[in-house]
Amino acid sequence: MKPTLALSMIVKNEEKDLPGCLESVRGIVDEIVIADTGSTDGTIAVAESFGAKVIRIPWNDDFAEARNASLREVTTDWVLSLDADEQLDSLAAPEIASTLLRQNIVGYLVPIRNYVHDVNKTLWDKTFRPNDSRLPSASQFPGFLEHENFRLFRNQPEIYFERRVHETAGDRVQATGIMATAKFVIHHLGFVVSYEEWLYKNEFYLQLGQRKVEELPNNGQAFFELGLMEFDYKSNPEAALQLFVRACELKPRQGVFWFFQGQALIRLQRPLEAIPLLQRARQLGGINLPACLEAEGDAHFACSQFAEARRVYRTMLDSGETPEILSKLGLTELRLGHSEAGLKKLRRAASRGSSASIYDRLIAGLASSGRVADAARAAEEKLEAVGHSPSAFLRASVLWAHVKNDEKALEIANKGIKEFPESAELRSICAELSRPLMVGTIIEKNSTEVKDFGGCPR
Repeated sequence: MKPTLALSMIVKNEEKDLPGCLESVRGIVDEIVIADTGSTDGTIAVAESFGAKVIRIPWNDDFAEARNASLREVTTDWVLSLDADEQLDSLAAPEIASTLLRQNIVGYLVPIRNYVHDVNKTLWDKTFRPNDSRLPSASQFPGFLEHENFRLFRNQPEIYFERRVHETAGDRVQATGIMATAKFVIHHLGFVVSYEEWLYKNEFYLQLGQRKVEELPNNGQAFFELGLMEFDYKSNPEAALQLFVRACELKPRQGVFWFFQGQALIRLQRPLEAIPLLQRARQLGGINLPACLEAEGDAHFACSQFAEARRVYRTMLDSGETPEILSKLGLTELRLGHSEAGLKKLRRAASRGSSASIYDRLIAGLASSGRVADAARAAEEKLEAVGHSPSAFLRASVLWAHVKNDEKALEIANKGIKEFPESAELRSICAELSRPLMVGTIIEKNSTEVKDFGGCPR
């Protein structure tokens, strides 16, 4: 007999995203059960139009409690868990049909693609991947960050969600039987939100994370998750470091915990201490190896251990060339005295990738090699390729002033003033460029723009 499948969800005010989610499971699931935690828009009407069973439940600041309320109403053999801003891949139907027939598996880790606009965006230790999706609603995004979560499992009493926030059924799946990784993906389209939504969500998750640590004082994962909030959202690496240290004490075999402890030390400008932690993370595994290697190379660079940094970056390039790592290797070779080889790599990286950091390394490399006019031209190219900012205009203007092309320097500074009239630095340089005797003062005051603002290759 064919196994049956239900979609189980929790929602609140999701009338905008819910139709796309429910349409993506049409013909795949036999039942839809939705727990609504207090919608005031048309969410419930949308759900019912797709034939969903909707239950209304109170919200008690506990995601696991809410998901389990929905789970208790499911009557099928298997359960699929989605959020309203997620959609099943269009090719998922045949994969799911065969997946449910595997007799010895109780649950599946499912790859989730979190679509983003920013190529420098990260998710835990996961880094940007180019968008190769055929999903029309994902076409606006240049790429995604992928992680895995237990989203498909048997409907058994032993399997349920745990934890107030960052809830998961994973521990119960693993305790119940054998797990596997699914061959279909889930598309997450709600990772990019407005600043107001981002702020609200992060404050909300921070408060729940603090409560979770209080409730689970011996849970390494809880300390790690709160550490990530301090590290990414609060930009407080000191507080994050203490939480990551505690996570490692409680769960020392988790490579990703050691990785982020190392990252916090790098941000605190303690790279020498970070190196052995990053190496331990690699040994333990279970992390994004390229991200860990890159952090290790950056730590060596920051310690002026350029030969070691070059070795790490070369190891990464052996697995495939990326503009970011190529530019880091180029700047490292410059520091080792291999000027021509380093500049060649920096130029090649800039021709293949247009991130601000890649251009910054090229400009730093050219300036530190005495090719200041070339650095000024590269700074102008950055303005065209990457986008405008007060610091980018200032850098290009100062570099042109250094090579005594005051007319060009003033032209760029004036362009910057038109776009950023509030910039005191740009107003100051415009005033000083209007007085030729002050050019030397400009160069002295902004010497880091000419010498090396690259520092750590990040």
